[in-house]
Amino acid sequence: MPEIVIDISELRGKDDKTIKDLTKLLEDKLGGKIEATGNQIVLGYKEGEKPPARTYVRVLLRKFLHKAELKEEFRVISGRENAFIIKERRAVEEEE
Repeated sequence: MPEIVIDISELRGKDDKTIKDLTKLLEDKLGGKIEATGNQIVLGYKEGEKPPARTYVRVLLRKFLHKAELKEEFRVISGRENAFIIKERRAVEEEE
């Protein structure tokens, strides 16, 4: 069964409502079987069913961060094959 994994370990520290909102958005836009377990969200698809393009999933994740006003704190990076990581941004200190 093809699947796409989203690592949300750093996002989990925010609150559970954020995770629920992300799961709901992915269900609405992508369909398929979506499970939020522990520190990851798994998007599963049946054999023969074509999973969405990686670029589309990445765009949805970035749109979610923007809509939830988390774009300044988090970013979406690619993990291994068919995996994404929502990573906390490093704080940039300004020079005087």
